[in-house]
Amino acid sequence: MSIKKQYLKTKPECKVTFSLPKDMSKAAGSVYLVGEFNGWDTGSHPMKLHKDGSFNLTINLEKDREYQFRYLIDGTVWENDDCADRYVRSPYGDCDNSVVIV
Repeated sequence: MSIKKQYLKTKPECKVTFSLPKDMSKAAGSVYLVGEFNGWDTGSHPMKLHKDGSFNLTINLEKDREYQFRYLIDGTVWENDDCADRYVRSPYGDCDNSVVIV
């Protein structure tokens, strides 16, 4: 997995690309990026499937903030990003959330 950050000079935003490689997507049919930036909406940020089986999505996030997030694979499996800036305990269930700092 990887998280690529590109800070914009003209706006207080950062273009963040989230990537999930084929070996982590488990031959998924769909992957959604779910987090604080979209109100934990499980259907608002579908990731693009590539020919090599990986998924990615680029979104703009406000700078000088932290955002918790996770990947939702095929609507049933939650996955963290092993390249997250840090992890925090989720208030739901026995798991952690990934955090990206921009």
